[in-house]
Amino acid sequence: MAARLTETLRAFVGIERRAGAAPDFRALVGPSGWSRLHPDIRRRFAPRHPAVCYPGRMDLQCSPWGRIFAWAGRLFGAPLPSLSAADARSEVRVGDDGRGGVVWDRLIWPGPGTPPLRVRSTKRLGPGGSLLECVDGGLGMVLDVTEEAGALVFRSRSYFLAVGRWRVPVPAWLTPGRCRVAHIATAPGRFRFELEMVHPAWGTTFRQVGLFDDPQG
Repeated sequence: MAARLTETLRAFVGIERRAGAAPDFRALVGPSGWSRLHPDIRRRFAPRHPAVCYPGRMDLQCSPWGRIFAWAGRLFGAPLPSLSAADARSEVRVGDDGRGGVVWDRLIWPGPGTPPLRVRSTKRLGPGGSLLECVDGGLGMVLDVTEEAGALVFRSRSYFLAVGRWRVPVPAWLTPGRCRVAHIATAPGRFRFELEMVHPAWGTTFRQVGLFDDPQG
C-alpha cells in the first residue's frame, strides 16, 4: 500500500533530479530536425559550447495582466521584466553552471543611466531526459524543443515549482501563459530572439523581440 502511494505521488508531483550531463539539444530536436537548423544555431547549441556574451537590442511588451504575473514572479526569482520598452540595450550571457546546466543570463537596460534588469534561468535535463528551464527562485517549465523553418523553438509544456527534490505542478491559469521562444539566424554572426507568452484567458501577457550579435560568428 505504501509503495503504491509513493508511486502515485511520484507520478503526480514528480521528483527533481540533478542530472550530471548537459542537455543534448541535438537529441532533443532529433537528427532530422537538427540537420535542418541553420549551421550557426547548431554551433551555438552544441555540447560544451564555450561561455559567450551576445550584445543586442530588444523591444519588450508587457500587458496589465503581465505586470501582475511579473510582480508575483518576484517571489520566485523575478523571471519576467514588468516593463514595455523599445530598442533597449541588452546582453545575453551563456555559460555552464558547473552542474550540467546551461545558464542564460539576460541583462536589459530600460534607459540611459538606469541599472539593468536581470532575467536568469538555467536549462537542464529532468526526469526521463526531459528539458527543464528553471529560475533561481524555483519556478520552472518543462519544455518541448523543435525545429521550425531552420529556427530552434522552445515551447512550454507545463509549469512547476521546485521544492527541494519535488516538482509541484502549477495550474495553467496561475501562470503567465504558454511560452514560446524562438532562436532564429538572420545573418552571419547575428540572430533574432523571440519570446511570447499567451494566457488561456488573458491573451498575450509578454512579448519580447531582440536582435543580437555573435562575437564568435
